[in-house]
Amino acid sequence: MTPSPAPLPPPELRRHLREAASLTQAQVAERVGVARETVCAWESGRTTPRGRRREAYATLLASLTKADMVTNTQEAAPPPQVTACLNKKPEPDPLRAVSAPIPTPTPTPVAVSVPSPETEPAPLTPAQAFDALYAFCAPALVRQAYLLSGRRELARESVERAFQLAWQRWPEVAVDRDPAGWVRATAYEHALSPWHRFRPRYRHPEPPPADAADGVLLDVLLTLPAPYRRTLLLYDGVGLDLPETAAETEASTPAAANRLLHAREAVAARLPELASPAALHRRLAEVASAERLRAAEPTTVRAGSEQRARFWTRAAIAFTVAIISATALTVRTAPTRYEPAVPPGETVQGVPPRSAPGTLSEAELDLRAKLRSEIQHGPQRLIPLPE
Repeated sequence: MTPSPAPLPPPELRRHLREAASLTQAQVAERVGVARETVCAWESGRTTPRGRRREAYATLLASLTKADMVTNTQEAAPPPQVTACLNKKPEPDPLRAVSAPIPTPTPTPVAVSVPSPETEPAPLTPAQAFDALYAFCAPALVRQAYLLSGRRELARESVERAFQLAWQRWPEVAVDRDPAGWVRATAYEHALSPWHRFRPRYRHPEPPPADAADGVLLDVLLTLPAPYRRTLLLYDGVGLDLPETAAETEASTPAAANRLLHAREAVAARLPELASPAALHRRLAEVASAERLRAAEPTTVRAGSEQRARFWTRAAIAFTVAIISATALTVRTAPTRYEPAVPPGETVQGVPPRSAPGTLSEAELDLRAKLRSEIQHGPQRLIPLPE
């Protein structure tokens, strides 16, 4: 099973702790190892740290909380929200629960183990590690793929295909720095593929959502170009920062920023109440949560991945056998000696070319008439006369 992420205080208390310690956002960013804009986004609640950055940021806030408690012991008690938040698991945000960034698992072919004070941690098998990653990522990815494509069945298919490919390449995915990001990028690519329009099952539009407002927002999203829609979902929906969004969309940071601004302007032009990023963030979570989208079981996905791998392996073997058979047949039926081709006719020097018959002259016409008038059996026999 995957470890729970490090607890963090609410966004409104993070700035309070930093200012109480007389630290600037640049100083906090230097300690954590991120940009100043990233710290600003963490304090506003627009994005949430994950992985090693989350652990470093939680450790820093915990030290600031202890320092603030020691400093204000005689003056006033520390805010109870800070201590309670650092001692309990934070409640999942509705948007993060739907489309939250997935914490990075330990980069090993096997999953992380649950520590036990008595025994050594037992590593999980690759199948158990895959099932844990699937159970944590699949529900969120299905809803994200629905916002990208607007089709429920295509969203489930995209997530299933992405995890099938991940299981086929599990030794590679397990050691990746961000396995969840790897699967998310693969699912997005399949959901946004333009070839789905030629499939008979996807030629007709699907029924709109039950809520008319959700249908309007979904229509606005689907009118955006695919790169703009993906950038908007990653930044305002999933909560990635701008460099991570640019890296996942394979674009530069300025290009990703321009896509995000144009996408927000297009949404605000149709829906003025969503001009605020916070309001847009909330509405995306509501639209994705309204649909009851369930992913398949991890065992089914693994079985389907193995079945597809066997199919393509057998197809490759059959194709190779066909090529070998055709080559053997060609070698068997090919001539064993060289037979030169018949050359074209050549003109012999010194011999005039044969001319075709032309028009007969008068003498030839007279001769022909004379020959035709003679006896058919030939001329009379010549008898020598005696002298």
